[in-house]
Parts: sequence; structure tokens; C-alpha cells
Amino acid sequence: MIIKDFSLRIEENTLKKLHYIADSEDRSVNKELLRLIRRHIAEYEKKHGEIPLHEGKDTEP
Repeated sequence: MIIKDFSLRIEENTLKKLHYIADSEDRSVNKELLRLIRRHIAEYEKKHGEIPLHEGKDTEP
């Protein structure tokens, strides 16, 4: 698996709340974000079907 870095712009209060949630679940903010993203993708794919991935290019809707 290739790991990519990604920058995120986020409001300060939202980030503070995310830190609070992550800390309460004994996770880093990065791990909490990955968990939320994976859950969202799974819910999307359950409703719309698997998202096709094409090597070498980003997938567009």
C-alpha cells in the first residue's frame, strides 16, 4: 500500500473538537480521520456500488 501525504485546511474549533474525540478514543487525529474516511467510503459504496479505481489517475464522479 502506498501512503500519500495530504494537507487539510480546517477551522481551529473543528480541529480542537477532533483532537478531543481522538484523545477520548485513544487515537491520533490522523487515525481518527482515516477511520472516519473509511467509514464514509464504505457507506457510499454500500449505497452506490464499489468505486472503480484506475491506476495512474484520480477517479472522478
